[in-house]
Amino acid sequence: MKLKSLFAGTALLLALSLTGCSGSVEKGLEYLEAGEFESAAEEFQAAAEKDKDAAEAFRGLGIAKWELEDYEGARDAFKSALDNGADKTGTLYNFIGCCDLRLGDPSSALNYFNLGISQEGNSEELLQEMKFNVIAAYEGMEDFESAKTKLKEYLEEYPDDEQAQKEMTFLETR
Repeated sequence: MKLKSLFAGTALLLALSLTGCSGSVEKGLEYLEAGEFESAAEEFQAAAEKDKDAAEAFRGLGIAKWELEDYEGARDAFKSALDNGADKTGTLYNFIGCCDLRLGDPSSALNYFNLGISQEGNSEELLQEMKFNVIAAYEGMEDFESAKTKLKEYLEEYPDDEQAQKEMTFLETR
């Protein structure tokens, strides 16, 4: 199963939410927006090491690492953002869950997706993405019955999702 991913838009929105930041964080944002993820990671790492806007720096570092497909680095950075006072948002939890899925830890991913779903202020698109990712986590754990149950609930809520309809066809063969 493929993850549903709205990451490009989510990453940009998350990056734009980093306001009132130090120079290194601002420079990191510029690099992110330009698609220069290595340079962005370096700037955010420098800001985090200076303890200047550490939560924002770690969030930015997580985005840069995600874009570089360094999922372990991204997960660690997002967790550090939370440890340094970042708001506990569905977006952060979704990123951590997706990192865990990519790293082969669907059980941990499921936990983070559920934490994300429980947060207030999630957009409908983000909620839909996280609910779909819950199904991916169950599949990753080879718990196909739970995946089917969650997919049926998902399709009741989002009946026009063609990817989910195809996924149901797949799960019915399990």
